[in-house]
Formats: sequence, C-alpha cells, structure tokens
Amino acid sequence: MAASAAFALKGVEPSMVRAIVGANWGDEGKGKITDMFAAKSDIVIRFQGGANAGHTIINEHGRFAFHLMPSGVCYDHTTCIIGNGVALDINKFITELEDVKAAGLNPHLLVSERCQILMPYHILLDTYEEERLGKNAFGSTKSGIAPFFSDKFSKIGIQVNELFDEEALRAKLENICTLKNLVLEHVYHKPLLHVDDLLATCMEYRDSSTLAGYGAVGAGLPPHKIEDIVVVTKAYSSAVGAGEFVSEILDEDKAQELRVHGGDKGEFGATTGRPRRVGWFDCVATRYGVECQGATQVVMTALDCLSYLEEIPVCVGYEVDGKVIKDFPVTHILKDCKPVLKTLKGWHCNIRGIQNFEDLPQEAKDYVAFIEQEIGHKITMVSNGPERE
Repeated sequence: MAASAAFALKGVEPSMVRAIVGANWGDEGKGKITDMFAAKSDIVIRFQGGANAGHTIINEHGRFAFHLMPSGVCYDHTTCIIGNGVALDINKFITELEDVKAAGLNPHLLVSERCQILMPYHILLDTYEEERLGKNAFGSTKSGIAPFFSDKFSKIGIQVNELFDEEALRAKLENICTLKNLVLEHVYHKPLLHVDDLLATCMEYRDSSTLAGYGAVGAGLPPHKIEDIVVVTKAYSSAVGAGEFVSEILDEDKAQELRVHGGDKGEFGATTGRPRRVGWFDCVATRYGVECQGATQVVMTALDCLSYLEEIPVCVGYEVDGKVIKDFPVTHILKDCKPVLKTLKGWHCNIRGIQNFEDLPQEAKDYVAFIEQEIGHKITMVSNGPERE
C-alpha cells in the first residue's frame, strides 16, 4: 500500500470525513488529490508515514515537494494536523515549514503531542542495515523509517510530549542506549550512542519555537467516522526499492521513455531523486489495493503521461505454473509470476489540461473504462496534468 495518506474533513458532520489513500506502491498522486479536496475542507490530517514520502503539489503558489507537511497547507482556511501516526523528523519538519513560509504561505499547523519523533540514530541504523544486507538490501531511502517503527512497536520510541519531562526522558534514553549499543557494537561494529548527546539533541527539539508552538493537539479518529475513502491509483505503475513488481517494464529503453514522460518532472523520487521502477498498469495489484482500502471511490492520476504511446499494454492477470490467476498472491508465489498483458489502442495526442472527461479522445475514455471493468470499481475522477486546475 501507499506510504502515506491523509484525512480531509469538511465541517463537523461525521459523514463529511474523507480518507485519501493509495492503491499501489506509493507515488500515485495522493498529495495532489488531497490538495484539491482541501479547497473545501476545514481540516487536513497527515495521519501516518514519514519524510521518506514525497508529495508533489503545483498550484498558484508554486511547486512544492512536501515530505511531512499535510497537503492542505496552501489554503488559509484549512487547519492542518500532523497526527500521532507520523514519523516526525523534526529537523526536516522545521526546514520544510520554513520553505513553505518563504513561499508566502502561513499555514495553520498543529502537531499531535503523541506524535513520535524520528531520532538521528534511526537514520544511522537504517543505513547500517542496508550496508549489512549488501545485494539483498531492501532499497530503503535511508530515512530511518523501519527502525523508527520497530522502536514504536517495541515501546521505546520518544513522543513529542516526553521532551518536556527531562528526568523521565533521560531514563528512557539510557535504556535506549543500552539496547542500541548492543546492536551497534556487535552487529554493525559502529560507534556507540551516548545519553548526554541524545539528551542535548532532544533539548534542541524541545526549545524549537516551531515545535513548541504547535505541539498541542491529538488527531485520533475512530474508523466508523470515515464514510468516504478515496483510493488513488495511477494510469501506469511505478515503485521504489527492491521487491516483486510483476508489470515492470524490463526493457530499459522503454522503461526510461515512460520514466521521462511520467509525473510532472519524470518518475524520479521527490525525496531521493533516484529513478523509480516503472511498469504498465497492474489490474491485479490495483484491485487488491482498492479492496483492502475499502474504497468508496477511485481516482486515476497521470493519464496524460501515456499520450506518447500508440499502443498501451495493461497487466490483466499473472501467469504462474502454467495457470493465469487474477487474485493477488502471497510473496513466495508472486516472485514466480509473469504478467499477462492486453494491449489497448493509445490516443497518441496531447490531452493535458482537458477538464471534461467527455472531451477526452475515445481511446482515452476506453482505457479508463477497461480498467474500471478489470478492477471492479468506478473511477470517479481522472487527472491528466500535474497542476491543481
């Protein structure tokens, strides 16, 4: 599933709570869709994920690549909340907020006091583990996300509110150093952590006027309050890092061609800048993602990126052991799957900026209709350009 997501709340009625999530491997365009819905929302909550995510938004204020900011900060009327499920890298948060203000924006932004802090040692441990794994590495962005969530579930993470109890914080840091130094010394053979250094870092975080002014609110919502779940998918597939990717284009020349035409500046990571793996639309994986998220509506982005193609393959099934399957399999089966492709006629003309679906070329409408049929869900909105309008 996608790496990060948001809530958009309109008014105070429970029925007006909308969740915006991804169907695939991230980079579907959730940030843009959240920015669009935020125009008529009172509150936008970034409820999970970390600074490894990158949400590109283009509007009248400029081009932004948000990593931690909720994708509603471009509106004066919207309260934006960083919820307690976010991996809060405070240094990156402050830098990003300063950039937003430098663009002339003054967002109403709140941070949950229960939000957990991504510490510098999380980034180090992420980097060391990728080094240790060598050719079997996961392809991490080395942003500290895996070690952060490991600590969260191990109950040794540090919440924002804990920065303001120095005595208890020191005791917690002593325990953290004991545990982490065993790994650093005996697994990675790297320099050890020191309590005083970590405490000083935490005090710097606490004394930041940016953080102190915003650390005042929680962002919990019970699941039954969410009645509209917008699942975002892209007109083709992309992924970052290692792992199975059945519809991946293995011909590097063809992959590079799609990579260059993709996104607003190509399919390159907003956080790392590294080339993304690209492939044809995967109906099997998307149907699974849409169903797992409990979609009430599906949005397709980046349709215009396929305009250069005369023919467009679509992955409609997986072949494994001589059989064609249409249900997304477990990993040990997935690695043996080959894509079953159906080729559709392309529209081969520039459609960027067309705002009425009926004004699209028939081939483009047929492409959307075919995917609707394959994934079994209505596509209620199609985006065919990187900008908000």
